[in-house]
Amino acid sequence: MTQHLQFTYLFDPLCGWCYASAPALKRIAEAHTDRLRLLPTGLFVDPRPVAAIADHARRNDGRIQELNGQRFTEAYHQGVMRAPGGIFSSKSLTRALVALGRIDASLEPRFLHAAQEGRYVEGQDTSRAGVVAEIAVGVARNAGVEIQLSAFQAEITDDPALEIETDRRIGEGRALMSTLGIQGIPQLIVTDNRGTRVLDSQTLYAGGDAVLAAIGEPA
Repeated sequence: MTQHLQFTYLFDPLCGWCYASAPALKRIAEAHTDRLRLLPTGLFVDPRPVAAIADHARRNDGRIQELNGQRFTEAYHQGVMRAPGGIFSSKSLTRALVALGRIDASLEPRFLHAAQEGRYVEGQDTSRAGVVAEIAVGVARNAGVEIQLSAFQAEITDDPALEIETDRRIGEGRALMSTLGIQGIPQLIVTDNRGTRVLDSQTLYAGGDAVLAAIGEPA
């Protein structure tokens, strides 16, 4: 294993291109659980009508599916992105991820993966706090952690301390982007005995084995 290896992943839970990098993130989380840190950037936290971005999202989804085969179903395209009165916001997702990280940081990438699968494949509206809470409780349960559903939903909706902590984490992610001159997400930052560098996006979209090969580790 490379000495002093650390990964920092910059993302938003509703970013389609972050879903494109999901296979790579899953592989890294499996191989380097204690060396991976997730930093949300708050790109889609502020709510907006889902109809305002539905056409743009569909074009990007097609590009992603062609690029590396990530699935986007009609249940998502029609049931979520064309839902009358639907709202597009990653606020609940981001708060839930931070809340789970309070329990165990390894739950964060598992939750992100489950939320992405829930949205893009199963057609769940993950802008809704109730849907997000159910996914989070399921991820925790699969890891042997029991969380009370209604209490968790209340936490991600109304807990001022969690709001502050989430905003702080987003601020840290944005500050790191500014420091490194990064524009756009997802981004994977690798720190090892050779220093700190931002991994090429095409490598990130190529999957976990490509990422490990790029840092000099066997797949």
